[in-house]
Amino acid sequence: MRLLLTAALLAASCGALAQAPRTFDCSQAKDPRACEERRDKLKAAHEHAQKACEGRKGAERSDCMRTQMCSQAADPKNCEERIGKLKDAHDKARAACDAKKGDEARECMRTQMCSQSQDPAKCEAGAKVRAAERQRLREACKGKTGEDLRACVQANRQK
Repeated sequence: MRLLLTAALLAASCGALAQAPRTFDCSQAKDPRACEERRDKLKAAHEHAQKACEGRKGAERSDCMRTQMCSQAADPKNCEERIGKLKDAHDKARAACDAKKGDEARECMRTQMCSQSQDPAKCEAGAKVRAAERQRLREACKGKTGEDLRACVQANRQK
């Protein structure tokens, strides 16, 4: 869970490159073409980072992904600082929600993390949309494991 949240924070923090491809509709942007270019650039950078960090797990993978993604940012030092602040915010939220389990813990983390964002209401709304999508994927791929699960998630995510 921590790795997943760290990856999500990393994707969200790389705004200098673009918004996460699955969560932002460029047709609503002021300049859709520029938005799509930024999104494609972020996607390429992420794929490059995944290849560079292949075979690593846990904190080592997280650090590798951060280093790779920030090395491709317009201002690598600023990117590293933003991610450091996000990691600190995540650690504080995790400490505040440590005693909670399951859905209660997820709700607590969402509330804690969104309370520190520039637009908490927008953050909460986006988090709820992503949670609904995760739930939809869980239901669509229930009972599958390993490569079957991965293929099911990828196939259903395309829809």
